[in-house]
Amino acid sequence: MKNSIFNVKYNKLENLNNLKFDTIIVGSGVGGLSTAICLSRAGQKVLVLEQHDVPGGWCHSFYLNGYRFTPGVHYIGLLGKGEATSLLYEGLGIANDLVFYKMNPNGYEHCWIGDKKFDFPANINDLKHSLSVRFPEEKKQIHKYLTLVENVSTELQLIPKLKGFWQHLTIPYRTRHMGKYALFSLKKVINWHIKNPLLKKILNIQYGDHGLPPSKAPFPLHCAVMGHYFNGGYYPMGGGGAIVKAMTKSIKNYGGKVRTNHSVKSIVLEGIKKKKAIGVVLENGQKVFANTIVSNADPGITFLNLIGKKNISTKLLNRLNKTKYSCTSLMLFLTVDMDLKKAGIDSGNIWMMPNKNMDDLYDDMQKVNILDGEEFSGLFISCTTLKDPASFDGRYHTMEVITYINHNSFNQFKNEKDRKRSAKYKDFKNLLIDKILRSLEKVVPGISDNIVYKDLGTPLTNKFYINSTNGNVYGTEKNFNQIGPFAYKANTEIENLYLCGASILSHGVAGASYSGVETAATILGCKQDDLLKPDSTQNIQIYEAENDCNYPEWMKSKIKAKRNKRLLK
Repeated sequence: MKNSIFNVKYNKLENLNNLKFDTIIVGSGVGGLSTAICLSRAGQKVLVLEQHDVPGGWCHSFYLNGYRFTPGVHYIGLLGKGEATSLLYEGLGIANDLVFYKMNPNGYEHCWIGDKKFDFPANINDLKHSLSVRFPEEKKQIHKYLTLVENVSTELQLIPKLKGFWQHLTIPYRTRHMGKYALFSLKKVINWHIKNPLLKKILNIQYGDHGLPPSKAPFPLHCAVMGHYFNGGYYPMGGGGAIVKAMTKSIKNYGGKVRTNHSVKSIVLEGIKKKKAIGVVLENGQKVFANTIVSNADPGITFLNLIGKKNISTKLLNRLNKTKYSCTSLMLFLTVDMDLKKAGIDSGNIWMMPNKNMDDLYDDMQKVNILDGEEFSGLFISCTTLKDPASFDGRYHTMEVITYINHNSFNQFKNEKDRKRSAKYKDFKNLLIDKILRSLEKVVPGISDNIVYKDLGTPLTNKFYINSTNGNVYGTEKNFNQIGPFAYKANTEIENLYLCGASILSHGVAGASYSGVETAATILGCKQDDLLKPDSTQNIQIYEAENDCNYPEWMKSKIKAKRNKRLLK
């Protein structure tokens, strides 16, 4: 996964020894990059350090056998004018550098639950209508439940925007729906509203976007995920790396630096009783100093690895020992020589699972022996070349197929060197690939015979490239004890050390990016909205993935050139 979409200038090693910055950011996920944009725009001298050979964390893109993949960006919501993610990119000043494709509006999500299928339309009212037609006996409750989800999601987005004493006094009224259901699980609330077992599974199927089963997922968490996609899903032209490229370009324009292949070994502290962060030590021994240090790593990596147990309080150590991290994954990357549209695939995602209790399915996914059974209990299937038509060369499609697993399934290989994996590890991966393909054959019959290239990302892959605890995909587990007021905050007990990323405010592309803005606001002593002021000159370009009628000439030329290049090979 080394081949980068980025220019080699990011990989140039540099002598940073004893240089002084206003802020050093450890890790270049979109949380860290958002922080860097805001701080550098405010006039700070900012340095972002990334241990991988490309910036972006989960949002980076890479090439396998000449074809692009993005491990952590599969769709993004709320990109319509005036919606939260659009306002984020406009406020960061990167919207003009971004182009998105809107996924199939008739089905940006396809549910395959046993032999039952349902498509999520890209409109909340259309969703209410489609479900009501499918389940007429539940029509009233469908409308009531989805309206509740909509209200809670809206209230969650409202909280960071409230300013001043009088607005804060109105929080109980403004967030009354969320407050009423905040302490209940998704399973409890949906059981109060919905009776049909299949309907419950359809409404809960996006639990894969937060990684917790209905019995463990806080209801507001699931509302936030559903609400994020109520108006459909979008995919960036150029994959997740295009977002990262726009962000790093902005940082550079404001005088900031982004340096890859610069792994941080530890954070430098001073003081005996009251610790203060003053710099970092790189793996090559260089020391770089700053007034402020921001860690985009998860809390475990930050405090246990970069700070060290001896430098933190007993209270924080106890908390870290109790912290649970989100699930990890297997991710199959495929290049296929096959007409996937003819096979029935489109730009919409497919969630595939047996028609069984979702909590039981989750427990199955978390079994340590992942070779047990003929198929995995759940798959997420995505065709990136149909989401991003500009990436399709006219013949070869790329797919990403994901399932969640228990990180302990790879314990037997954890002591192997990262770049020198054993034959046993490779054989284990091949058995897992075969198991995934058995399920994928049910979606695309004959696909196994048309694979040009395949590779599997595992929890060890995640850990090596992303440097997350146990290779987790969403930061800390988003259970009741670790979200909202109980989540890790931007401020830490160590002076001048701050956190950002998926473990702080929220997970996902937009959530992690907003966390970076929140951290920058904390450092600068202002509000999040102060750093995301409306800018009428910034506009995201959005086109239909399923309809090329309105594609501009530059995009048509790009697509034509891509296909001509393949023909010349």
